[in-house]
Amino acid sequence: MPMILTITDENFSGQVLNKVLLELQQESLTVKDLIVKRVTHEVQQFNSRSEAVYNGLVQPEAAEVTLNNYQHKLKKHKQIDAEAQCYRALEAFTKNGFFVIVNDRQAESLEEEILVASFTKVSFIKIMSLVGG
Repeated sequence: MPMILTITDENFSGQVLNKVLLELQQESLTVKDLIVKRVTHEVQQFNSRSEAVYNGLVQPEAAEVTLNNYQHKLKKHKQIDAEAQCYRALEAFTKNGFFVIVNDRQAESLEEEILVASFTKVSFIKIMSLVGG
């Protein structure tokens, strides 16, 4: 039976910056699988619309930063490569570009198993670079 998992993106103070609803078919998955499913879902959502703003976990290299809530605006709407985005997201996780918190506990590796239930809470804590140094 499919389950809807709500994923939140938060900053260090706990402010929710974004929510992603992900439909899952399995009761458990690895952190790697979760990241890939999340990024693939975001890219599919973006590619199916004609919006110019992409607000995914990691940004395409061609994106330009805007001052609107950490969103990135592409020069013109073009399809984003889901495989490339997944690679960038997995690399960012391994380099501490963001943290994955499952039920108030930090996931430490891509191979860590996550049990998915109605009470499962998943948050991605994005690390923001400081401007000017």
